[in-house]
Amino acid sequence: MEVSIRNAKKKDMAQVFGLIQELAVFEKEPNAVEVTVEDLENDGFGETPRFHCFVAEVNSKIEGIALVYNRYSTWKGRAIHLEDLIVSEAMRGKGIGSMLLDEVIKYGYQLGVKRINWEVLDWNEPAIAFYENKGANVMRDWDVVQMSEESIKQYISKLG
Repeated sequence: MEVSIRNAKKKDMAQVFGLIQELAVFEKEPNAVEVTVEDLENDGFGETPRFHCFVAEVNSKIEGIALVYNRYSTWKGRAIHLEDLIVSEAMRGKGIGSMLLDEVIKYGYQLGVKRINWEVLDWNEPAIAFYENKGANVMRDWDVVQMSEESIKQYISKLG
């Protein structure tokens, strides 16, 4: 099996979207994906891309992705966030995840970032073990905080 890791192209976004949907099912949130292929095409390409995506290709089919974007830490400075590292269920355990993570780490190093961060679900023990074996610190004493689009609207409405 020959795996090729490369920068994603706009034309790859339909296959990338398919992997995003597969991840949503795995994470028990099959109806949570609101982003569209068109969103991915518009947001990832053009004058000011909002993310950078790597794809893992096997026999001309995208079997994995790693999607990152820039962040800034008030304590560390430049950082990138790994939003998702996804490998199709059929291809897990074949080293594709490691290859994608390698590419993300090299990318961050080339950018000169001080930190690369991401989240992992607390019940996803295989992913936690994978990241810890790579030297990542899974910070179990931190909680992820988010506001949904609806929460944002409600907050704004209370500002008057």
